[in-house]
Amino acid sequence: MRRSFTLVDVLLVLAFFSDAQWAVNGSSHCKQTNSGFARPHSVTITEFGAVGDGVTLNTKAFQNAIFYLNSFADKGGAKLFVPAGRWLTGSFDLVSHLTLWLDKDAVILGSTNSNDWPVVDPLPSYGRGRELPGGRHRSLIYGRNLTDIIITGDNGTIDGQGSIWWDRFRNGTLDYTRPHLVELMNSTGVVISNLTFLNSPFWTIHPVYCSHVRVKNVTILAPLDSPNTDGIDPDSSDNVSIEDCYISTGDDLIAIKSGWDEYGISYGRPCTNVVIRGIIGQTQLGAGIAIGSEMSGGVSEVHAENLQFFNSFMAINIKTSPGRGGYVRNIYFSNVTLDHVDIAIRFTGQFGEHPDGFFDPKALPKIERITFKDFAGEYIKVAGLLEGIEGGNFLNICLSDIMLNVMSESPWNCSYVQGYSHLVTPEPCEPLREKIFPEHYLDCYHISNQFWHSNFHSRGARLLSW
Repeated sequence: MRRSFTLVDVLLVLAFFSDAQWAVNGSSHCKQTNSGFARPHSVTITEFGAVGDGVTLNTKAFQNAIFYLNSFADKGGAKLFVPAGRWLTGSFDLVSHLTLWLDKDAVILGSTNSNDWPVVDPLPSYGRGRELPGGRHRSLIYGRNLTDIIITGDNGTIDGQGSIWWDRFRNGTLDYTRPHLVELMNSTGVVISNLTFLNSPFWTIHPVYCSHVRVKNVTILAPLDSPNTDGIDPDSSDNVSIEDCYISTGDDLIAIKSGWDEYGISYGRPCTNVVIRGIIGQTQLGAGIAIGSEMSGGVSEVHAENLQFFNSFMAINIKTSPGRGGYVRNIYFSNVTLDHVDIAIRFTGQFGEHPDGFFDPKALPKIERITFKDFAGEYIKVAGLLEGIEGGNFLNICLSDIMLNVMSESPWNCSYVQGYSHLVTPEPCEPLREKIFPEHYLDCYHISNQFWHSNFHSRGARLLSW
């Protein structure tokens, strides 16, 4: 089996992005929380008996430190400082108004003993563990019903040491669903920044039922063959910003979710107002950005720009299935650069996994107003593989200003989709060939705004030239 990543691997990564004007409406929530906010109280984990030798288990030290710091929640909050060292620990809980700060040479190591990752109830929007019926192991860093949480540092590292979990998954010996590396539930005002995350047992960063979440300047690494090691999975959350990250993992780099079949429909909390920009990464098993497949509570108002994916299976994948219900609508991808990607754009209408036999196969998802604009790619095998659902609604799919160097003689393959296109090379499939302009720009999400502004400025320039 391929080795896990070490700190040496991290040095191969980041050359991050020049600041770009983000002109998408509704993106102001990216700037709401300041991760540099100074807490009036601070302690160091060593004050609670922690030993950074990579061998001593420090779960109690983390738990006791955070219990102590909770007394400062109504006094401006507090900071827990993790200095240089290798700090082995099992799962621990955060509290409100807390900053967890890692020194640049600090490594928090997840225990390789599954008993150090307690089992908790399944998420109500999933009805069971994602991999197995019943409960699920709690994440390494966990919190619920919190306010004002900051997890940051000087590019310190949180390493889940996930290989033991990947082996158990592969050989079928899991008792419960694998844990995430970081999970925050029902929380508001979350910042995760300036850290490196390695080798998660399952999904890496999972905000679920959260509001006002910002993930910025993080590196997420796991071996490209590691199972289901998604990077960042906002789930039934709103006002989420993901910016300037490098992600290389064994599954989707970013996956937007909102519950699973009848449980997600019943829970009814959508994932909405998500801004993604400045992402670089690769995945050989998943997509750069995915929506679903668990999307039964609905996904809407997603804006993603300035994306670079290389040596990857898929760039964008919207995946769903009969039985999901819900919707995916008002989604906008722009300024996407691809290099050696098998499938640039994919819709998967028969993803198929269900939590149990009680889902309604007649609950068809509604996919509408999805715009792909300003894509450029070299060494692309397939431009688009768009598989809708017979009798379903995959409507107003819009392609604009797309230039892909495709190696396949059949660059597009479409079924049960409807939409429009403008300046697309190679020429799209028949259901998408009707022109956006001038009749259909109002049917295309966000293009209508750009079209109006473009015409307004053009008319203004002509008037000024008189």
